[in-house]
Amino acid sequence: MKKSVLLFVMLCSWAFASAQHTVKGVVTDEANEPLIGVNVFEKATSTGTVTGLDGSYTINVSSGNATLVFGYVGYSSQEVELAGRTQLNISLAEGVALGEILVVGSRSYNRSATDSPVAIDIIDVSEIASLTGKAELNQILQYSAPSFNATKQSGSDGADHIDPASLRGLGPDQTLVLINGKRRHQSSLVNVFGTRGRGNTGTDLNAIPASAIKRIEILRDGASAQYGSDAIAGVINIVLNDQTDGVTGGLTYGAYSTAVGAGYEEEYGDALYNIEGTQRIDGEDRSFDGNTLKLDLNYGVAIGEKGGFVNFTTEYLTKQRTLRPGFAWRQGYGSAAVDGFSFMINSAVPLGENTELYAFGGRSFRDTDAYAFSRGSFADGDYRTVPSLYPNGFTPRITSNITDVSASAGIRHKMENGWVIDFNNTYGRNYFHYYTKGSNNASLGAASPTDFDAGGHSLSQNTTGLDLSKYCEDVASGLNIAFGLEYRTENFTIFSGQESSYAIYDTLGVVLTNPAVQVPAMDPDGEPLPGGSQGFPGYSPANVVDRGRTNLGVYLDAELNVTDNWLVGGAVRYETYSDFGETFNYKLASRYKIGDNFTVRGSFSSGFRAPSLAQIHYNLVFNNIVAGRSVRTLLIPNTSPINKLYGFGPLKEETAINGSLGFTLKAGNFTATIDAYSISVADRIILTDNFDASALGIGVDAAQFFANGVDTKTQGLDVVLTYKAYLGTGNSNINVGLAGNLNSLEIEKIHNGDNNVFTFFGPFSQAYLEAAAPKYKVGLNLGYSSQRFNFLATLTQFSEVILQDFQWVDTPPVTQAEADALLLVATDTYEAAMTLDLSLSLLITNSIRLTIGANNLLNTYPTPQFDGWTDQGGFNDSVQMGSDGAYYFGRIGFQF
Repeated sequence: MKKSVLLFVMLCSWAFASAQHTVKGVVTDEANEPLIGVNVFEKATSTGTVTGLDGSYTINVSSGNATLVFGYVGYSSQEVELAGRTQLNISLAEGVALGEILVVGSRSYNRSATDSPVAIDIIDVSEIASLTGKAELNQILQYSAPSFNATKQSGSDGADHIDPASLRGLGPDQTLVLINGKRRHQSSLVNVFGTRGRGNTGTDLNAIPASAIKRIEILRDGASAQYGSDAIAGVINIVLNDQTDGVTGGLTYGAYSTAVGAGYEEEYGDALYNIEGTQRIDGEDRSFDGNTLKLDLNYGVAIGEKGGFVNFTTEYLTKQRTLRPGFAWRQGYGSAAVDGFSFMINSAVPLGENTELYAFGGRSFRDTDAYAFSRGSFADGDYRTVPSLYPNGFTPRITSNITDVSASAGIRHKMENGWVIDFNNTYGRNYFHYYTKGSNNASLGAASPTDFDAGGHSLSQNTTGLDLSKYCEDVASGLNIAFGLEYRTENFTIFSGQESSYAIYDTLGVVLTNPAVQVPAMDPDGEPLPGGSQGFPGYSPANVVDRGRTNLGVYLDAELNVTDNWLVGGAVRYETYSDFGETFNYKLASRYKIGDNFTVRGSFSSGFRAPSLAQIHYNLVFNNIVAGRSVRTLLIPNTSPINKLYGFGPLKEETAINGSLGFTLKAGNFTATIDAYSISVADRIILTDNFDASALGIGVDAAQFFANGVDTKTQGLDVVLTYKAYLGTGNSNINVGLAGNLNSLEIEKIHNGDNNVFTFFGPFSQAYLEAAAPKYKVGLNLGYSSQRFNFLATLTQFSEVILQDFQWVDTPPVTQAEADALLLVATDTYEAAMTLDLSLSLLITNSIRLTIGANNLLNTYPTPQFDGWTDQGGFNDSVQMGSDGAYYFGRIGFQF
């Protein structure tokens, strides 16, 4: 131990001695006012600092010929070669260059995030990823953005493989995602089983490598009038890296502790699996699992001498599964295993002084593996099991290959009269292919395969846009006007799997198509044996879909600085869809500065979300276990005439009214933003509960539908407080940040028509909708930063979450009295809980940084629910901080 400490001290001494050239200076704006917090770093290294209260900085660089980069949000970046100088003063110009990405929520090239009339979070993803060890983008945002929520699911079919995420407690598909300001395609997955966002689609953020990202802008405000469908809760704009002349990267390794707490083994004994790393379904005893290895590389190179560049990112991720306590019917409870590889490219090439050609895109591939619910032995009465294949029962695995590809290219030109024209085409596609492994088709008996190609689905999207904008300095104190149009095509497909993955067979091993003639394989109770692959049934030719649509959008957007202190903005947008009709939306926003340090802002807007193609056309036949028996269930597409029999019409758009009011305050090193919001959404699309379909004569016992089922109202408060204290000459600082979201979602109306409300959308489903909007989440960040050393501690407080357990599905009520009785025994309460993350980072040389840390250091879990009825089947549901426990990691970062 003493030798290790001595070696550590020697490395630190060597690191500090390696600095060869000291540079000092002051950074100001065009009015010669000092800029506080400007990032100053040596190009192609990890050496950096920030400016102090008086705009001054001091930095030690590798040589007198080094190049310094000065960057500040809302200002044009500068790169300056030292040429031996030890004193370097810099003036940064406000606004962004032609090739810079606009700040989300504004189409003005003269607007910064701090100057916006609506709430915008700016998140430095690369810094957070390097300090926290979090491997995926959803988890980075979960602990960085107060109103963002995402948790890894388990036992939720496709949602085990693509994490559903939400903003301000609304649905995963009610947040629009942009990359470099251009619309990103959604996933083809529609969340169906045991997860937040049931009945919703969404964008798979984990398909985007975190190391490819320069920053993320989260617009916490409705923006349908500016960007079109999906932007009800807000907009997430991912700005890709544009750094040049260097390689950056890192190797991160970590693992989760399998310790879940004492007492479980004594109380439950052999009834529980995966206790403290023992009695695991894989037969291993492990103190750690979920071992994660991530390798990321980013390389940028300049093209020409006028700002052209190309930036490449590649990322490899492998993560083993985690296993946590569950009963015999859920022996594989835990998060999925993942093997993934992705790359992104971002580029721009000037074509003269006022024109540039730009392009970006990438590909992501993931091979995922998750356990489904366990099947018991045939001898014990579980007739889903083929005894010759699995005499003691089995736990099938749902695996998937998920591929995302995207490509965007455009040309941006500034005309002599000041108009900026941006013509762009963006294409994206998600491809999701299921494979069910370690399973069987019970109706085939001993002839059943154990691995199945179950088919899958895909979604492609192509968007062509033309945007024009102009900033008029001579109108009042400045007017920005923008208009444009967008044409989008989408296509959704379902493709079938192999025959044995979906078919029921007769006693001769022939697909059962005519029950009047053929004799089905029967169980000992005289019931037909279930067909299809257990765990996840395959898509059949009857499920196959290949449907598309088009839409055209036209918008007008303006921002007027009435005076230097008063900004007024407005936008209108008209859209027409080929499959459901037209929409018209508007937005008004304003900001007023009271002095230099206090600003009041607010907005009011309408919004909409078009029903996704997946919600309109998705369909699947599967077996549900209800009251101990297998119930064959059909998820019916919205285009089926069966919908009319139950009173459901064609899906229409969700509509919304958004309002927000807030203020920003800056007092020295302290800043505060507080924004209240109200979001009313009418005709939210839901997935209904189970209806009796046995009398329809279509070979199923139950049916579920997509319907415009509920109206909701969400109200809340976002609070972001930050304080930065500069120490000494400004080379080190202390950061304190408090970010919180208070949220309340109310279901105002359920559109059940003549249907029983408990059958249409009962308390079980209502609880999932409400749980997606936690009452609060508050994060406290404490950090210390210097040129060589960084420390970060994050406390995150999660609110109580209340869910209704699987008893509602097993014995569904039909009267209020039955529902009241169930509420007494079927309510799972997850108490408020706190997590602690810690990390330490040391710059070993100018090019190598070492980071060690722990996420959820106190090993906090959602409150255990050991009655055996949790919807996901484990000792808790995956809410709050999730069900994986403490994660310990180390990272070596490098920059050359």
